[in-house]
Amino acid sequence: MQFAFDLEADNTAVKALCPVSEASNALATQGSIESRGAVYTRLEVVEFILDLVGYTQDQPLHERRLLEPSFGGGDFLLPIIERLIDSWKEFKPNGCSLDDLSDAIVAVELHHTTFANTYSAAVELLIRKGIAESTAEILVDRWLLQGDFLLLSLKGEFDYVVGNPPYIRQELIPAPLLAEYRSRYKTIYDRADIYIPFIERSLSLLSEGSSLGFICADRWMKNRYGGPLRNLVSGHYHLKAYVDMVETQAFHSNVIAYPAITIIGRGRPGPTRIAHRPAIDRSTLQTLAQLIAEPAILNKAGPVRELAQVANGSEPWLLGSNDQMALIRRLESTFPLIEEASCKVGIGVATGADKAFIGDFEALDVEPDRKVPLVTTKDILAGEVAWHGQGVINPFRESGGLVDLDQYPRLKSYLEARREVIARRHCAQQTPSKWYRTIDRINTKLMHRPKLLIPDIKGKANIVYENGTLYPHHNLYYIISDEWDLRALQAVMLSSVTRLFVATYSTKMRGGFMRFQAQYLRRIRIPYWADVSEHLRTELIKAAIKRDVPACNQAVFKLYNLRPDEQSALGGNEK
Repeated sequence: MQFAFDLEADNTAVKALCPVSEASNALATQGSIESRGAVYTRLEVVEFILDLVGYTQDQPLHERRLLEPSFGGGDFLLPIIERLIDSWKEFKPNGCSLDDLSDAIVAVELHHTTFANTYSAAVELLIRKGIAESTAEILVDRWLLQGDFLLLSLKGEFDYVVGNPPYIRQELIPAPLLAEYRSRYKTIYDRADIYIPFIERSLSLLSEGSSLGFICADRWMKNRYGGPLRNLVSGHYHLKAYVDMVETQAFHSNVIAYPAITIIGRGRPGPTRIAHRPAIDRSTLQTLAQLIAEPAILNKAGPVRELAQVANGSEPWLLGSNDQMALIRRLESTFPLIEEASCKVGIGVATGADKAFIGDFEALDVEPDRKVPLVTTKDILAGEVAWHGQGVINPFRESGGLVDLDQYPRLKSYLEARREVIARRHCAQQTPSKWYRTIDRINTKLMHRPKLLIPDIKGKANIVYENGTLYPHHNLYYIISDEWDLRALQAVMLSSVTRLFVATYSTKMRGGFMRFQAQYLRRIRIPYWADVSEHLRTELIKAAIKRDVPACNQAVFKLYNLRPDEQSALGGNEK
């Protein structure tokens, strides 16, 4: 069956949206590779993804349809064309008409110059493959579309969707264009990057039984903003394979993103094949693709594992081992969430202009009640609080509103001297009369409460007890409780059980570091304090005071009633 593109109607529709069209055209004609979110993929990885989705030369590829939604410099497109032509020649050795190939590929690119360069490369490739120049130009004209994939009208469904969608933060997208995207795509939630709607639209274009294969950042698989897309995948698609590519040389340039290959099929949900950080060479990746495609995994100790129910509604994807996932599921079904057990997780104060609001506590020239001592990550590096003497300006009354600057002449003089920096912040521009507020309200009652302090990014246990004299900075999360003894809770937070919770739900950073953000800390399960025996309370508290992690683990194993096999499941998380 042949499909056509209603480009004239689509262009008319886009032109009617003048601000949207202008914004899209600006992206198409301007910007560096970085600002366009263009990251180019190594050939070995491209071939690996094509193998994983089944776009192989032993298939009659000229009878199938493939979509590449952001072809860039042709890293995917050119190998796709090679495979298509080789397959076509194999299945039709006696020649055939142009129509055999005309609908086999649809490839989209927004950027004008990139489009033109790759267009020429595609024509040259076809000529090298024995296609006449005039025929090559006709084919490439039919295959390649210049435009915004998220706005173009595309008809029909596809047997394969592959590629490396652009990685662009929302703040780099013109406001009218972002608003149009939001109106079209329900998965753009919170601070989702642009690859999120790319995945949504690509999935919607799959035919039954077909597959999408993308390499892109893995943040959406666990972060808050990925919830709607995870829910979409869970309800309507099969997460067939996940390959962790962090710290591999998957791209032509070094990138900060944390990439993963995701193979998603349109069809009933099923188990997921998982592999981690393969060597980037053709032989290794070919073998790995074959193992992932096997009907059954025979070698349980091999590089490929299989997990059931990885996609579970909007929940973060759990991609650990079977025994660890079983432990997490049991704890989740047995114990309440940490905030249900009368503990509160929060984050310290954000000012929006730290250089203006924060300084040496004694040197801050304001009224004594207009500054509070501040604890930051560098104050807790040794595992205990060692205050370096920083303070933060407090422009708030105890009742919650801003103070009257006329009643605080030293504060007024201090802030006015820094007004240019402070008033430039977004929150100040939104409400000019409150230009001198910090982004977060400072509530000095928090300063006087004992609390546990936790840095955002860390590799080893660094949960610090603070006895109620300092206010936390925004690079620290804190936990307070009306019921739990915080020293006992510190033992829980230092344990391998907590590390397993965070490792399961958080995104990992380079070097094996984890993000201990509030959204992950709130997923930790603990018993109610009333259910903890006096003997165990004492054991937990003593272990925490000594910062004896093995002793914390032993006490916490008793707290959760962990069986020997469950203790073993913690693997490398116990230290």
